[in-house]
Amino acid sequence: MKGAEWKARARGGDVLLGTLIVSPSPAWPAAVEACGLDFVFIDTEHIALDRERLSWMCRTYASMGLPPMVRLQGQDPCDATALLDDGASGIIVPYVESAEAVIAMVGATSFRPLKGARLQAALRGERVEDRLRSYMQDRNQHQALIVNIESVPAIDQLDLILECEGLDAVLIGPHDLSTSLGVPEAYDHPKFLEACEHIFQKARKAGKGAAIHHWLGPEAQVRFLNMGANILIHSADILAFKQTMRQELQQIRALAGLSARHSANDDLSI
Repeated sequence: MKGAEWKARARGGDVLLGTLIVSPSPAWPAAVEACGLDFVFIDTEHIALDRERLSWMCRTYASMGLPPMVRLQGQDPCDATALLDDGASGIIVPYVESAEAVIAMVGATSFRPLKGARLQAALRGERVEDRLRSYMQDRNQHQALIVNIESVPAIDQLDLILECEGLDAVLIGPHDLSTSLGVPEAYDHPKFLEACEHIFQKARKAGKGAAIHHWLGPEAQVRFLNMGANILIHSADILAFKQTMRQELQQIRALAGLSARHSANDDLSI
């Protein structure tokens, strides 16, 4: 799948399944390809990846038909265009709380390579030559724009955010959203679940994809689908390794009569 198909399916309500990829190992993409995913999520906000390695990851997964959706460290449009130059199929913008922040990123994803005063004029709605507009539409057709909805102020501004032309999907960040709601990491709290459903329903009504990244198991993911989500980022490669290895080591210890060991929880907190 290429970015244009991903965008159409996201906006159209098709269910799309991805996961967070942490490992940059050259051996990893072949294993990921065999999992049956629709796309991959790469996070530069919370994970240390240099530009060359990130570009290799993006181009490798894209060549496998797994569009890489990459989260920025912040909200700088120049960083977004750099990631697109490096092979990202989509940009995820963290902690967006206003339509203005979305519009700035639309300039990076839909109007690329236009810059400077001409870009600002185009974003204000001033006329763009037909030839130039056609050129930009063709060049940017495979590039998605997704914004994180992670706070109460973002929910308050959600209608205006969803009105932005060029926005393809919104993505709930559970840890930040639950914290902003005053119920940190309480992912079964009615306040958190009501906020998620509100965001999902608003996004789908506006013709945008409704996404969430979560790691608490298939039942939780299906609940989000039933609430209106159509894009799920399920867990992470590092968590899948941790959970499987921990379970099997516990079984070995139990079968061998060895003492059990305590292990940490599975919250990614991102």
